[in-house]
Amino acid sequence: MKKALITGITGQDGSYLAELLLHKGYEVHGLIRRASTFNTQRIDPIYRDPHHGNGVHLHLHHGDVGAMGNLAGLLQTIQPDEVYHLAAQSHVRVSFDLPEYTGDVTGLSTVRLLETLRQVKPTARFYQASSSEMFGSAPPPQDEKTSFQPQSPYAAAKLYAYWVTRNYREAYGLFACNGILFNHESPRRGETFVTRKITRAVAAIVAGQQEELYLGNLDAKRDWGYAPEYVEAMWLMLQQDAPQDFVIGTGEAHSVRDFLEEAFGYVGLDWQKYVRIDPRYYRPTEVDYLLADARQAERHLHWKPKVTFRELVRIMVDADLENLGMACPGEGMRLLPARFNGWHRWEQRQRIVA
Repeated sequence: MKKALITGITGQDGSYLAELLLHKGYEVHGLIRRASTFNTQRIDPIYRDPHHGNGVHLHLHHGDVGAMGNLAGLLQTIQPDEVYHLAAQSHVRVSFDLPEYTGDVTGLSTVRLLETLRQVKPTARFYQASSSEMFGSAPPPQDEKTSFQPQSPYAAAKLYAYWVTRNYREAYGLFACNGILFNHESPRRGETFVTRKITRAVAAIVAGQQEELYLGNLDAKRDWGYAPEYVEAMWLMLQQDAPQDFVIGTGEAHSVRDFLEEAFGYVGLDWQKYVRIDPRYYRPTEVDYLLADARQAERHLHWKPKVTFRELVRIMVDADLENLGMACPGEGMRLLPARFNGWHRWEQRQRIVA
């Protein structure tokens, strides 16, 4: 049985990745921070769901990506075959307010982990969660050869992590990959991210619990995909014969305004009656247009997204409506449970919708 360590396992990507690896028969170890409140709600269902009988192979460890001594002891004990480094301060707007913290958690944590792997388990395969935000103001479409022009402390920290991953691969022969993932969303997306902020507002407005939604730049264009598909690409990168960096995205861009139109229109509402612009949500430097050219991933990983933009928006609106006890408008989405969109259920939905 293969062993995998996931940092950031309690996040959107970490929870979906844990499900995927358990589904594939892995023993999964997750690194979580000690906190005064429980923050494991995204992975709690793995223990409760009968389809995840192998949830017994999920082990959580308290630790901190800011402490090398802690990481060394953990890696020495687990001896993982694969390490997926997903932990980060991942909110772009917040990075302007907390630039030093973002640089430490998002950037320096990567070199701590790589150096620890080099000393303790150099044969382990390493995945670094890079970001399309590194491309910044570079003109679209963006692929593996596009120059990086980061426009935020978050993007700069991710760029450091990207280059140090490549350096450890070239200097020490580690199997280390960068997955340059474009925006990917799901019902588990953090509530402060714009897509989830929109779908939660739609549900709350339908339920009569909210009257207005405040947003910033509506013209920003992003390549939005479905998170469960993207974690499969992460896994595929570590199954290759040689380490390589890949851009992952849909090849289709939509503006925040497009997302609003799709989400509000799905429940029969005009978004313009509810949305207000608040300058506080503008970034000091904006990223206008991110669009993936993921042909290399399609050629080498045989990976291609299946869930469309419209399906993604409706999946998220349905989930937030169900969270408030509301009925879903779309018949095709009724298999999605209120609080747990599990990997096997996603596969089931794919078969039915197709």
